[in-house]
Parts: sequence; structure tokens; C-alpha cells
Amino acid sequence: MAKKVVATLKTGKGKEYSKVVTMTKSPKTGAYSFKEVIVHNDHVADAISASKK
Repeated sequence: MAKKVVATLKTGKGKEYSKVVTMTKSPKTGAYSFKEVIVHNDHVADAISASKK
């Protein structure tokens, strides 16, 4: 079952936004963590590049 945020984005003006999920590895423990961000379609590449820094 989709979360409410995802279901809301599929209708109306929500099609202009995307959910970006990025994964980062902790240098200390080696564990992975996930970060979810909802951004406008024009800024998806910016959100991905910002998470790599």
C-alpha cells in the first residue's frame, strides 16, 4: 500500500513533483541510511547532487 504522500502526488498538480530517495553509508559504522525528499521535477538533479556532498 502506498503512503499517503505518494498517493496524493499522483493526482492534479502533484504530477509536477517527484519523491527522491538517496542512500548514504556511514563512515563510522558502515550502516546505510535513507533520506526521502519531495522536490519539483525541475530540481531532481540538484537534490541528488546535493545528497552526494
